[in-house]
Amino acid sequence: MAERSRPRRAAEHRHRLRLRRLLFLLPLLLLLVLLAQLPALLLRRANSFGRRCLPGATDRRLPLLPGPVRNPRLSLAIVTLADEGASGSRGRRSFRGVLAATARNKRAYAAAHGYGLIALPASAVDPSRPPSWSKVLALRAHLRHHHWLFWNDADTLVTNPEIPLERILFSVIGHSDFNESPDLVLTEDFGGVNAGVFFIRRSNWSEKFLDTWWNQTSFIQFGSTKSGDNAALKHLIGHLSSEEMQAQVRIAKMQCLFNSYPWILSWKSTFRLIFHLATTWKGVYSDGDFMIHFAGLDDKQGWTNKIVGEIETLR
Repeated sequence: MAERSRPRRAAEHRHRLRLRRLLFLLPLLLLLVLLAQLPALLLRRANSFGRRCLPGATDRRLPLLPGPVRNPRLSLAIVTLADEGASGSRGRRSFRGVLAATARNKRAYAAAHGYGLIALPASAVDPSRPPSWSKVLALRAHLRHHHWLFWNDADTLVTNPEIPLERILFSVIGHSDFNESPDLVLTEDFGGVNAGVFFIRRSNWSEKFLDTWWNQTSFIQFGSTKSGDNAALKHLIGHLSSEEMQAQVRIAKMQCLFNSYPWILSWKSTFRLIFHLATTWKGVYSDGDFMIHFAGLDDKQGWTNKIVGEIETLR
């Protein structure tokens, strides 16, 4: 009898040990989960900790800049993609359910500030290339009709509509005479200049640059999350002479000025946060930023719905 109870007592002892280990590990696991979410929570409040994407901006209600920044004769237009049939994206990075919401968002912003809005339909997309290349054709076609064009990829939202485009340009260029300005205003991320959101000015240089960009056919990629237009842009910018770069191109010091990326927990984002903190800090999306760009994210519809909901709550 004693021999039979001995294995039972041993089993009960092992069970108690496992239970104790579990009770010890549960708080530890909970702590790890909280620590994993902490960077996202802190980075989302980067502007509250003193980061300034737009010089002089302290909150969502922005004071007017000194000087004649708003020019009623200055023509600006937002250019974007609006037709889901043209997005060409399937699977994990689909634009389904995204484009209608983002186009509506841009339409409201443009109407509030008196800007033009050029939303490309499917018929404007060149079927011989991935759809993102057609931004070059659209900009080339409409450049003569406006002083400045502001290209937005389809997976972008204006999150602080109180900031006018003139203020953004002023902060990069340093003056309000936009006729005597560089022709291309860009941001940089971890990979260099980004082709998803940028300004281009009406000029002979801009027309030639867009033609040259379109002719970079060796960069075209199919069957990938990358289409090659961004790589072609980086190639062209990288091969400008220092004189031409100085005269024609400006790269914003802070990516978050008009092209913020949301930070989500992953091995890559954690590595970048640890080893490239300054770049992360300059580009991460925080409350009060002008625009969010879901670049490289899979769940674009989920993110769009989330941010649109936040914007509507603040109204």
